[in-house]
Amino acid sequence: MGCGSSTAGATSPSGDRPGDKLAATIFEGAGDEKGHFSEKSAAEVMRTIVSVVNHCHTMNVIHRDLKPENFLLTSKKDGAILKATDFGLSRFFKEGQLLDEIVLRRQYGKEADIWSCGVILYILLCGWPPFHGENTQQIFKHIMSQPLDQKSDPWPRISDAAKDCVRRMLARDPKKRLTAEQVLSHPWMKVNGVAPDEMIPEVLTRMRQFTQMNKLKKEALKVFARSLPANELVGLKEMFQAIDEDNSGTISVDELREGLRKKGTTLALQEVQRIMDNIDVNGNSRIDYEEFLAATMHITKLNKEDNMIEAFRHFDKDNSGFITKDEIITALREVGEEPDEVEVQTIIKSVDKNGDGTIDYEEFCVM
Repeated sequence: MGCGSSTAGATSPSGDRPGDKLAATIFEGAGDEKGHFSEKSAAEVMRTIVSVVNHCHTMNVIHRDLKPENFLLTSKKDGAILKATDFGLSRFFKEGQLLDEIVLRRQYGKEADIWSCGVILYILLCGWPPFHGENTQQIFKHIMSQPLDQKSDPWPRISDAAKDCVRRMLARDPKKRLTAEQVLSHPWMKVNGVAPDEMIPEVLTRMRQFTQMNKLKKEALKVFARSLPANELVGLKEMFQAIDEDNSGTISVDELREGLRKKGTTLALQEVQRIMDNIDVNGNSRIDYEEFLAATMHITKLNKEDNMIEAFRHFDKDNSGFITKDEIITALREVGEEPDEVEVQTIIKSVDKNGDGTIDYEEFCVM
């Protein structure tokens, strides 16, 4: 079907999501005091990427390894230039010629590069890949069997033109897929086109998702946040400091409401208070830095095995390889929570897939 190589749909064979580096940088606002981006900004990024692809195709070259980490910014300042790298898998081709992919036993042409660009655009607009899988074969199975999701949040808030552009780039039939030149001529992609300049409220989306999590998962994400290197948290740190107007090291409900308003989202005080109460794990009626990181960090950070193991061990106090009800209660009490035993039992029941009454490492990772 000519989907492409490492950005076939979601996860590369190594387990890294193809959106980790570029998408995370944009979503988390690294080097960007606004802390957000708009469809117009995404279109600008994609124009550069597709222009490179168009130039390659006019020179009869297929890149074959298009993914966000192969596009690097010259700096983190405004006006930085986006440059393409890593042409190690690129090949010359003759028009109409199909290349063979040994691993996937498939044939494809230059349309594969457009598929990969479509995957990158999908990630930039919503924050995750269009198709998921533990390995390449599973990804391709999902590509063939699952519809393209443009209904889950935040897609209802994304323009119809953006959705149309993504669908045309991710057409399963290569013959129906847009060419690079056609992508650049799409109304959403063109300079001064129809891509709106309104912010995509990714941070608010993440906060709302965080409020739906159980207490074990919230506390686990705090452990993750503590283990991440500072250079991966620059954007979120700047955002936290911008919202924390009194420099107290915590965010009040009024500061959170005002911070969201400055980013283009006006919420009723009651809604902001509800978000605050659910993010405030330790119950001090304010959001501290760790809680803010846990609620807003990009989900791709969870792909790191070392961080996952460290988080599991945080709860597995006796190193038995299992997390028990008492260990969850102890961990929550350490952060000022007084957990309800029925609530903890409900958490275990929802995570414990083999029904042994405890949470093993695999079940923890799935959660």
